[in-house]
Amino acid sequence: MFYLIGLGLVDPMDISVKALEIVKRCSRVYLETYTSILGCHKEELEVFYGRPLLLADRDLVEEKSDEILTGASEEEVALLVVGDPFGATTHIDLALRARDKKIPYKVIHNASIITAVGCCGLQLYKFGEIVAVPFWDETWKPESFYEKIKFNRLHNMHTLCLLDIKVVEPTAESPIRRRRQIMRFMTVADAAQQLLAIVDRKNALEHNTVLNDLSMCVGLARVGSETQRIVAKTLHDMASTDLGGPLHCLIIPSKELHPLEIEYLQGYATFKLDSYNY
Repeated sequence: MFYLIGLGLVDPMDISVKALEIVKRCSRVYLETYTSILGCHKEELEVFYGRPLLLADRDLVEEKSDEILTGASEEEVALLVVGDPFGATTHIDLALRARDKKIPYKVIHNASIITAVGCCGLQLYKFGEIVAVPFWDETWKPESFYEKIKFNRLHNMHTLCLLDIKVVEPTAESPIRRRRQIMRFMTVADAAQQLLAIVDRKNALEHNTVLNDLSMCVGLARVGSETQRIVAKTLHDMASTDLGGPLHCLIIPSKELHPLEIEYLQGYATFKLDSYNY
């Protein structure tokens, strides 16, 4: 049996009782290390689970999945995923590969950032398509995520922006194989700065009524942890906001908010929401 197991958002104790029992009895347990991270180290998980974990990077999960699935028809093998297993299409692909190989598999769900963002008070049923905001560099500045935000705003929907994790993958010459060597986490300030650059350019070229520097956005950091932070600010102010360590995400709310959303979100806002033009 092959198991795709969600770990939740923060620490070793977020795993479900059902999943923990499975992890303890599996012959091999892999920890997926590139779509997201927990707020703890691998060694803490190993102590809590009482067993060693094998690291699974992008190359292993996407290109060499046969190595993970080998023997899963005769023994129990698990892949641990931060959040919920189906929060990323990568893991759906892995389930399909197991299905194609006639390997039985089960999915053990857990909390995901996709639902946990409701902690800010914005209602989940009003969210539109989720967007991923990548780091820009000198030669690559994609703006496709803005078009999705624009679509959601025009249809009165919130947008959850998942922020990039920049990884330097190991090379054949690397002394440490299958370990990411350098990591950089996009902050809400990074995302707001890139979004502002797009908004400023579009405002200079056309009459843009979708988003401007005074539009409200919500920044969240380390959701579900003891150090969770939530702030509601203008896009301009968010571009200089420091919410501390990873992971961060950014929400661009719809232009029209429900009274309950306003009441709850007011506790995190730096201005009076009921008189603000979103």
